[in-house]
Amino acid sequence: MSGDAPIHLILVDGSGFIFRAFHALPPMTAPDGTPVNAVFGFTNMLARLLRDHVGTHLAVIFDAGRVTFRNGIYDQYKAHRPEPPEELRPQFALVRDATAAFGVPGIEEAGWEADDLIAAYARLVTDAGGRCTVVSSDKDLMQLIRPGVEMLDPIRQKPIGPKEVEAKFGVTPDKVIDVQALIGDSVDNVPGVPGIGPKTASALIAEYGSLDAILDGAPAMKPSKRRDSLIEHAERARLSRVLVTLREDAPCPLGLEDLICRDPDEVKLGEWLQSMGFRSLLHRMGMKESAAAVGVASSAPAPAAAVAAAPTPSPDRAPYGPYETVRTAGALETWVAEARTAGFCAIDTETDGLDPLRAGLVGISLAVAPGRACYIPLAHTAEPPPPQLLPDLLLEPAPQDDAPDPVGPQLETGLALAILGPLLADASVLKIFQNAKFDLLVLTRAGAPQPAPVDDTMLISYAQFAGRHGQGMDELSRLYLGHTPIPYDEVTGTGRNRVPFARVDVARATAYAAEDADVTLRLWLSLRPTLRIHHALALYEELERPLVAVLADMERAGIAIDVVELRRMSADFATRMAQMEAEIQALAGRSFNVGSPKQLGEILFDEMGLPGGKRMKSGAWGTDSSVLQDLADQGHDLPGRILAWRQLAKLKSTYADALVKQADPDTARVHTSFQMAITSTGRLSSNEPNLQNIPIRTEEGGRIRRAFVAAPGHVLLSADYSQIELRLLAHVADIPALREAFALGQDIHARTASEVFGIPIEGMDPLTRRRAKAINFGIIYGISAFGLGRQLGIPPGEARAYIDAYFARYPGIRAYMETVKQEAKDQGYVTTPFGRRCWVPGIADRSAVRRAYAERQAINAPLQGGAADIIKRAMVRLPHALASAGLDGRLLLQVHDELLFEVRAGQQDALSALVKQVMESAASLSVPLVVETGTGANWADAH
Repeated sequence: MSGDAPIHLILVDGSGFIFRAFHALPPMTAPDGTPVNAVFGFTNMLARLLRDHVGTHLAVIFDAGRVTFRNGIYDQYKAHRPEPPEELRPQFALVRDATAAFGVPGIEEAGWEADDLIAAYARLVTDAGGRCTVVSSDKDLMQLIRPGVEMLDPIRQKPIGPKEVEAKFGVTPDKVIDVQALIGDSVDNVPGVPGIGPKTASALIAEYGSLDAILDGAPAMKPSKRRDSLIEHAERARLSRVLVTLREDAPCPLGLEDLICRDPDEVKLGEWLQSMGFRSLLHRMGMKESAAAVGVASSAPAPAAAVAAAPTPSPDRAPYGPYETVRTAGALETWVAEARTAGFCAIDTETDGLDPLRAGLVGISLAVAPGRACYIPLAHTAEPPPPQLLPDLLLEPAPQDDAPDPVGPQLETGLALAILGPLLADASVLKIFQNAKFDLLVLTRAGAPQPAPVDDTMLISYAQFAGRHGQGMDELSRLYLGHTPIPYDEVTGTGRNRVPFARVDVARATAYAAEDADVTLRLWLSLRPTLRIHHALALYEELERPLVAVLADMERAGIAIDVVELRRMSADFATRMAQMEAEIQALAGRSFNVGSPKQLGEILFDEMGLPGGKRMKSGAWGTDSSVLQDLADQGHDLPGRILAWRQLAKLKSTYADALVKQADPDTARVHTSFQMAITSTGRLSSNEPNLQNIPIRTEEGGRIRRAFVAAPGHVLLSADYSQIELRLLAHVADIPALREAFALGQDIHARTASEVFGIPIEGMDPLTRRRAKAINFGIIYGISAFGLGRQLGIPPGEARAYIDAYFARYPGIRAYMETVKQEAKDQGYVTTPFGRRCWVPGIADRSAVRRAYAERQAINAPLQGGAADIIKRAMVRLPHALASAGLDGRLLLQVHDELLFEVRAGQQDALSALVKQVMESAASLSVPLVVETGTGANWADAH
C-alpha cells in the first residue's frame, strides 16, 4: 500500500467477541474433543473482516486478566462475575492462536482492560490524522465514538454511530460516561445512583449538561426520592464515573507501524484450520487440504474426558415447559399429591416487592420433576399491561362487554395456603428453594406454616464455590444446566414501562415462574450430590442450612431505633457540617461548594498550588479520599478537614437520615436483610440498612449506635469474640509464643512487642504496643511495608524492618503464609480450619500486582472465613439453648464478630452467662476462645 494512504485502523474486541460467539453458536468440538464453537465463530468473523472490511492497519485486543487497576479503586468492581463456563476456558488460548495464524497482532496488557487499550489506540490513530473502526457492539465502547472513530457490530455487520448511541442512551456519545455513572452497571458491579435508570439519566443530562452539574444542583431540586438519592449517593456516582471512563492514556504495547495489514502465511493458516477441523472455512478461503488434515469439527458430544472436566450437567433432558396454570383447588390437590409421592418439590414465590417483610404474595410455583412444574396465580389483577408488553401483535382491546377476563379464575390465597400447608409442614417431603430465606419470610407472613425440612440451592452452591462465581439462580442455571432462564425484565418490562408482577399476563407469569421452580429443582438434582465430592456436606448441613431459619427470625424481629435521637443527631450533624464548611472556606480564602469535587480541585491545585494533583479525563482534578488523605498526611490542613466533613455527611445521609426512613412506622424497628452468599469467606453481610460499616471507634459512630435501643422493659446484650482472627492465626500457624500468650490471658500486642523488639512488657511505651498491634492485625491482611508505614506514620524502610523482625521471631507465620499461597495456586482455593473452600480468583495471574492482591486474599481467607464459621456455629446453637433455658431473649443482629441480643430486664446476667458459654464452646482450638459481653439500654452502652 502507498505510504501516503490515510491510516484506517481496525480494532477487534477479541475478549468481547469470544463470549458472544460462545453463547450464539451451538456446541462444536475439534477432532481431539476440545470445545471450539467460540473459536469457530471468531475465526469466521476474522476471515470475513479481512475480506470485506480491509483497513490499512489491524489488531485484535484482549483482556489480559480479570483484575485491573479498577479493582484497586473499587474492590467490588466485577466482583460477582462468574467464572467462564468450563467449555469456554480452553477456547481463550485457541482464539489467540487463531489471531496468530492469520498473522494479525494480538495485543493485551496486564492491569488494563481491552476497552482501555482500544481507547488508547483510537486516540493514537486519530491524533495521527487517521480513523479507527472498533469491531464490537459493547455499550461501554460507545463513549469513544466521535469524528474519526466508529464501531461495527461483528454479528449483525451493522455500523454503530452517534445515531445508534443516542437511540440506546438518549444522549450523544460524549455524554455516555455521565449516563453510565448515574445508572451504574449490575454486570460489572458499578454502583451508580439507586433509582436512576437510563431515561432519567438522559433527561437529567439534557437538563443540567453534565454529571457534576447534576450533583451540584441536586440540593436545589424539587424534593423527591430522586433528589435524595442523588445527594446521598453523589460519591457513588463520581466513583462510577471513574470506573466507566475508558483510559486513553493506557499503554500501546505495539506501535502503529507494527499493525499494518499483511497477508497471512497460507501454509501456516491452512495447517491451523485443518488442525481445528474447520474444513468449510478452508474451502471458502480457497485453500486446499493437505495430507496432514486431522479431522472435522463436529457438533457431536465431547468425549468423556472433556465432559468430566465440565460442570455437572443437567440431570434430565426434559424440555423447559410448557407448564400448567393451577386455577382450582382440585388441580392444586393433584400437585400436592405428586409432591408427596416424589418426596420432594421445588417451590418459588412471586411477590409485588423485594422486601419480604412488606411484599405481598402474588403467586406460587411448584416443580416435582424436571419439566413438570406449575404456577398458582393468587393476586393477579384485571388491569392489563401497557401495549408495549402485549405479546406478539399489538391488538386493539375488544369492547368491554365482549372482553374475556384477562386474568381468569384464581385461588383465594387463604384456600391455596390451606391446601399447601400440610405439604409445607410434612417432615417426609423435602421443600427445595433458591434463596430460601426470602421465600420462608414471604410464605409465613402470608399465613403459611414454617416449611420444613428445607434445602437451598443457593447455599448448596455457596458451600462449594464461594468466590468462584455468583450464586444467583440465572447464573447457576447457565453454569450447571446450560440453560438461560426467562429474564424478569422480559416479563415485566423495564424503566417506565415496567409493570408490577401482579399485572403480568398469567400465561406469561406461568412460563416465567414455573420455569424458576423447574430450574431450582434441576439445580438441586445437579449440585446436591457434589456436596460430598467437594467435602462440603457437613458445612452445608451443620451451618448454612440451619442458619436460614435463624436469620429469618432475626430479620422478623428487627431492632428498635430512637427516632427522636436520630433526628436530633441529623440536625446536629447539619450544624457541625455548616460550621466545618465555614472553616474550610476560610482556609480556602473564598466561598465554594464543599461537596463539589470540581470546585475543590480548583481550590487545592489551581489556587493553593498543592502538589500531587492529577487531572481526570474530564479535565477536572481528582479529589477522591486517597488524594485528600495523601495531602493531609503531608501536613495540609484543608484536605483533612474536607475528609472529616465528608465522613460526617456520609454518616448523616446513610444513618441519621436513612434509618428514620427505613424504620417500620408502627414499631419504629428497622429490619436489616442478611446476605448469606455474597462474600468469598463465608461472612454475612447486610443491607437496608448496612450495619457492617458503622464506625466503631469514632464519637459519631458511637452516637449512631446509641440510637439503636432496647424495647421497653428490655435491655440489649452484646457478645463479641475477642481477637478471634489472631487466635485462629496462632492455632493454624501453630505459633508457641502466641498460643502461650492467649492461654495465659496476656495482652497479645504487648507480648508481641516484647517478643519482636526485645523489651519487657512491664512499663512498655504505648507507642511500641501500638506498633505491635498494627503489625499483628496487618499480617492477617498481608500488609505491605508501604501500608504499615503509612498507618504508623513512619518511612517504608523502617516499617519493612519491623515486618522482618516479626517474621524472624515468628517464622511459623511466614511458613503458614507461603503454604497457604501455594495451596491457592495449586487448587484455586484455600480452606478454613472447618473445611470451607474460599476460592481465590487471580492467584495465578500473570500480573504481579493482581497476583499479589490475590495472595493477600489467600492469606486472610482461612482466618476471616474461620471466624465466620465459628460465629455461625454459635448462631445455629443459640436459639435452642435460649429456649431450653427458658430465657426471654432473642438474637437481633450479627455484625463482624459480634452478636446483639434483646432480653427482658432482669435476665441479662443469665443470658450473658449462657451466650458466653455457647460462643466460647463453638469450636475447639489450641487457644481459648474468649467472648466479652456487655449490656445497656442502647447498642453503644452494651458494646
